[in-house]
Amino acid sequence: MIPDGTYTAVVDRIEDELATLEVQGDDERYSLVIDETTLPADARHADAIVELEMDDGEPVETVYQEQETTRRKDESQSRFDRLSKRLSDDDEE
Repeated sequence: MIPDGTYTAVVDRIEDELATLEVQGDDERYSLVIDETTLPADARHADAIVELEMDDGEPVETVYQEQETTRRKDESQSRFDRLSKRLSDDDEE
């Protein structure tokens, strides 16, 4: 069970109307499966970042973090681009 508090969570996947979130605690990671309608409509996609408030083992509020989602997506794409360039540079040698 996830302790009460506020966490940053990433939507890992949505299947059969269930969303699986990866939740980062202070010292632990948790996995949480919730009904997708618990998420804000704009956060119902993989890799969405949400602020998740837990109370008595249940999510009581989820807030989509659009800027953080975009930042992480851009950062990930940039890493991929750098790795791809490095690999293509190696192929030219």
